[in-house]
Amino acid sequence: MKTAGHSEAKVRRGLELTPFRGLRYDPDRVGSLAAVTSPPYDVVVRPDGLHHLQSADPYNIVRLILPEADTPGVRNAQAAETLDRWRAEGVLTTDPEPALYVYEQCDGDGLLQRGIIGALRVSDPDERLVLPHEDVMPHVVADRAALMLATSANLEPLLLTYPGGGSATATADLIERTARTPPVLATTTEDGFRHRLWALTGPEDLATVRTDLAGQQALIADGHHRWATYRRLRAQHPSPSPWDHGLVLLVDTDRYPLRVRAIHRLLHGLPVADALAALHGLFRVRRVDAALPEAMEVLAGAAGAGNAFLLAGDGAFHLVDRPDPELLARTVPADRPEAWRTLDATVLHSTLLDRVWRIPEDSPAHIAYIHDTAATVEKAERDGGTAVLMHPVREEVVRDLARQGVTMPRKSTSFGPKPASGLVLRAFDA
Repeated sequence: MKTAGHSEAKVRRGLELTPFRGLRYDPDRVGSLAAVTSPPYDVVVRPDGLHHLQSADPYNIVRLILPEADTPGVRNAQAAETLDRWRAEGVLTTDPEPALYVYEQCDGDGLLQRGIIGALRVSDPDERLVLPHEDVMPHVVADRAALMLATSANLEPLLLTYPGGGSATATADLIERTARTPPVLATTTEDGFRHRLWALTGPEDLATVRTDLAGQQALIADGHHRWATYRRLRAQHPSPSPWDHGLVLLVDTDRYPLRVRAIHRLLHGLPVADALAALHGLFRVRRVDAALPEAMEVLAGAAGAGNAFLLAGDGAFHLVDRPDPELLARTVPADRPEAWRTLDATVLHSTLLDRVWRIPEDSPAHIAYIHDTAATVEKAERDGGTAVLMHPVREEVVRDLARQGVTMPRKSTSFGPKPASGLVLRAFDA
């Protein structure tokens, strides 16, 4: 028999964003707000980026989202103990009343993104309210679930988008008005992004957001593993409970379009020479004598005509394109839409990883997923592996497949800018 809370979820429609008492750093207790923030856990390039963040400030959020210890159990217990200690010491303090938080990011190149952070009701898949567009790795979901259970907290928001109609909506107007008032938090991180945060607590403002979201459907832009974790933990706890909701940032992309970038692959233990030798007769391979920016432009040009990848790791770049049609026919599943079958990520995983290079895609010992292009190349050259550089998918392709209920191969896209971790947390006992 279903619990009352979960039965109720079947009949309610629309996105439901709930205010919560945010847990935030006391700026008087840390070196700077910028020094305690971090990119999302899966964007941190380990170990280099992890150690850099740890040294930035002893209270950097990375000590909670990526704790270091010998075993997963010890890591999660350490994160829980650290969170409890920081709260007891007043490093992290709870806001006095529940709020939704308007969040702004902007850089020096004209990019401006604003959205609302809140606790979103975790809906069932058959409600079709939150649409994934990528598959997830079970071991990552298990890892994130264990950390959330240990800390009883959502340590960082995932990023959702929805087509809100842009400036025509009451919520968009509310966000614009709010952004003209003094924020509760403002900082500029080392990547040049300025971050500002405002708390919405007024009943009328909260009602405006609730009404506007009632008929909306969201796309997961970043955080597929965290959303899968929310769903797993909700199913494991009787409702009502704090696990009925998860921390998200919702962005109206009609008003604030996101950037779509690729996520690259680093293949451990596969030298570039061996990777190229295995492609003989299956793909066209050409050496690209250029610096990284120019090599990526060559990749973009080739990707406009079909599947294309750029391999690196031996001090040079190698363009891989024009796959053998018979090879694709043998290796790419035929029971999906053509838009899915022709994705670079589909060909990479179904053809290259599975059949040509024989690399398990869910094994951290064999493959890493890295957002930063230069870091992928540098690590491949340092470790003797192969960097597979990707060209980004168009956003309209992502949305079309998601609406059809078709998920792309894992780590196919990187939407951004992503929310900085450490600006506001959600503790379940707040």
